[in-house]
Amino acid sequence: MHIQWMNSYRIPFSTLISYIPVIATIVTCLFSVILARATLRYVEATDKGLALAREEFEREWSPDIHIKMERVSASEAKIIVTNLAKTSVLLQLLQLRKLSHAMPFERFRLNDPLVGGLTWSQEMGRRILACTGEEFEGPIAASITFYAAGRMYRTDWFRAQIEVREGRIVSVEPSHMPARRVRVVEHTGPERRREFVQDVAADGMPDEIEAKPEENSFTAGA
Repeated sequence: MHIQWMNSYRIPFSTLISYIPVIATIVTCLFSVILARATLRYVEATDKGLALAREEFEREWSPDIHIKMERVSASEAKIIVTNLAKTSVLLQLLQLRKLSHAMPFERFRLNDPLVGGLTWSQEMGRRILACTGEEFEGPIAASITFYAAGRMYRTDWFRAQIEVREGRIVSVEPSHMPARRVRVVEHTGPERRREFVQDVAADGMPDEIEAKPEENSFTAGA
């Protein structure tokens, strides 16, 4: 009786042979899923590593410009621009304005390189007085437009508290650091691009602008 029961459930050998490809396919699918998950983990780890490397590179080599206004005498003050980053920049445009005005009051075209770690300075007493007038007490702001690594950037507005009495500069005190880092200048259309390029890089200077005095470059740490 027991032998008959075993014979009734006996599977032919040919049937077992036909099941082998199916089993092999199932095993291959399982290994493929395992390898795919391992590949995805590796890709995610690689992406995170690249993102961290990119962030570190940008933090180390992104331009960082600081602007300071300093009183020299009763009729003179100077702008000090310090390149705090490693990358060199090409200064293109210096703008001055009172905070009560939306548009810059004074624009001064430049074409001066500034190596990382160095400082560029320029006397701007006449322009500052032209911006403030004979009597003024309050903040004025300065911004620099420059090229770095083939791209154009513009700093935030660096403020200074200035007091002018009877056309004489009484005091100039830096107010605070800007809230944002430099940002890339975006061109939204061909008309705006033509206007901005001419404003920054046009040949020649206006007749009313006198020749700029000798510039001083010295190490920022000095």
